Amino acid sequence: MLAITAAVSRQSALADQYAEVRQRSVALAAPLSAEDAMVQSMPDASPAKWHLAHTTWFFERFVLGADAAYQPVQPDWHFLFNSYYETIGPAHARPQRGLLSRPSLDQVQAYRRRIDSSVLALLRGGALDDAILDHLQLGLQHEQQHQELLLTDIKHALWSNPLQPAYRDDLPIPATGTAGPLQWIESGEHIAWIGAPAWPDDAGFAYDNESPRHRVLVPAHALASRPVSNAEYAAFIADGGYRQVQLWMSEGWALCQAGQWQHPLYWDDALQREYTLGGWRVLDPHAPVCHISYFEADAYARWAGARLPTEFEWEAAASADAEDGSPADDGRLHPQAGQGSSGSPRLHGEVWEWTSSAYGPYPGFRTFPGSLGEYNGKFMCGQWILRGGSCATPRGHVRASYRNFFDPSARWQFSGVRLARDIQ
Repeated sequence: MLAITAAVSRQSALADQYAEVRQRSVALAAPLSAEDAMVQSMPDASPAKWHLAHTTWFFERFVLGADAAYQPVQPDWHFLFNSYYETIGPAHARPQRGLLSRPSLDQVQAYRRRIDSSVLALLRGGALDDAILDHLQLGLQHEQQHQELLLTDIKHALWSNPLQPAYRDDLPIPATGTAGPLQWIESGEHIAWIGAPAWPDDAGFAYDNESPRHRVLVPAHALASRPVSNAEYAAFIADGGYRQVQLWMSEGWALCQAGQWQHPLYWDDALQREYTLGGWRVLDPHAPVCHISYFEADAYARWAGARLPTEFEWEAAASADAEDGSPADDGRLHPQAGQGSSGSPRLHGEVWEWTSSAYGPYPGFRTFPGSLGEYNGKFMCGQWILRGGSCATPRGHVRASYRNFFDPSARWQFSGVRLARDIQ
């Protein structure tokens, strides 16, 4: 009886969470026209319409499709909205997602409503077993990832438009805070527990790349109390940071020269304004610098006489950080200045923070079973780890063990830099 009650309770809670997460995606897309929602400004980004469809396809394929008798809404959409799950079939090429004028945005929204109705009916009827509920819970985390991508991708698309319109004209301007003096929080050499217990064996959700939990020797080091500010990064630019080859990784220097990088992605050439989801705004000198690549973050750290933290140094500090930052739910969608509690760095929210750690498996790593094993593991090559979440990350989506990863050249994410240094 207790097991049945627990199962019903889980499905009821997931039904509420499902409805909330799915509605938030629709709300994020609401300011966009059908034309906006189709734009793909570069191969690494995806159209908003594709994000809305792909996340729906995930639930159709891995939740509803678990029933062998299920008939897909549109069988040929499987090819359009599959992303990279090669074990279940071919997919439309990622760089060509912006060519999908059909189905229309209205049809995609109707598709979402139909799948939502079916999924919610199963949840409220208590008809899903634990394995499928695990797929659904993963799908909700997956959709939250795509909510952040929808924002970063449409920001790049609208900025690429010569008119450079705002995603929303009514976005609040972040309060002008103060970055405060940068403090160094020292930590002696110690053994730290890193990662999360394997899910779903453990009650708390974690992606497969966060497990297994294991011990790591963390050397003595100091971690900056806050991310690098716009003013501090502007000093790097003024000192010729983008012209000093000795500061740069070879691949980063080549990209810098080829792309004629002179400043973070969305700054103007006068270093006075930056493009935001609310349009062009005066650059806040105290706010964390964002939209920089790993190569820029690493070059800045070198210039500052410091280095990037390892992901283990970062996580060991974050495990004691209870602050939730300023997630996308707050509606600001742009980083602002903030300082952690005295003697403690604030590590969650505002900007994703590049680390010096390459994305690889933990000792004893195992992928999720079946086709969902393609979710993370096969990307453990040529990617770099970011930690912490950003002002575009949904509330509650990140945790101390969360490992985000991108190509080191990526600049369109809300990515910034926190310094670290060695101590004796």
